[in-house]
Amino acid sequence: MSAIARALREAARAFEAISDTPRLDAELLLAHALGINRETLLLDPPAIDVPDGFAALVERRAAGEPVAYITGRRGFWTIELEVAPGVLIPRPDSETLIAAAVEHFAGTDGPMRLLDLGTGSGALLLAALDQWPAATGIGIDRSPAALDQARRNANRLGTSGRAEFRIGDWTEGVDEQFNLILCNPPYVAAGAELGPGVAAFEPPEALFAGGDGLEDLARLAPTIGALLAPGGIAAIEIGFDQGESAASLFERQGLNLSVARDLGGRSRALLIPGFIPG
Repeated sequence: MSAIARALREAARAFEAISDTPRLDAELLLAHALGINRETLLLDPPAIDVPDGFAALVERRAAGEPVAYITGRRGFWTIELEVAPGVLIPRPDSETLIAAAVEHFAGTDGPMRLLDLGTGSGALLLAALDQWPAATGIGIDRSPAALDQARRNANRLGTSGRAEFRIGDWTEGVDEQFNLILCNPPYVAAGAELGPGVAAFEPPEALFAGGDGLEDLARLAPTIGALLAPGGIAAIEIGFDQGESAASLFERQGLNLSVARDLGGRSRALLIPGFIPG
């Protein structure tokens, strides 16, 4: 067995107690230590010794630190993002919002004006800008650290000329209409159990939203309709068990909506179409 194969096996074993994807974690960390991508590691592994620094990366992951914070990178939709402690790590669940938007705008020129509320790393806005090269958009967040990271990501991806980032509190001060509104608000109930390492390492203000997890959704519900252009759509992420409770907040505002499901068949996003005058 090669040194590379042995290191992967031992690292994966060390991660079994704290990760649902121990082998994947080991591959990502070793590729990072070697300065190559995971595909190269798997298809054409270098015939060299395991880097000395790999053991320290394994130790950090075994202590629960997320892989994305260790490597500083995270893939999302068609882009790769810089991520760092203090800003929520983008998750595959959030790609449900982009997929729903792609379906909504299929056969059209796509949305021209985008709004990302609680932009964090910029994941949703920058993925949408990559999807629709003619679009421009605004990302809003309360965290200066998140906005700094979003701007860095926009610069790396070459979309800084189409993305504006503002500090703000949800929709406060926003006074135009958008074809596509994206939002991944905090929606975890206080005290809820999360996956290993999440509560210990990721920012709580981006996760928790009161006793029922609905506080921020309740604040958004009265304002979203007025910001949607006719024919547009808002896609708002929710918890897998919030399909009815979150939807009712927006339905009370007279908004029609549907619930999008993720690849696991769980409720994942509220889809609110912009009103088209008859």
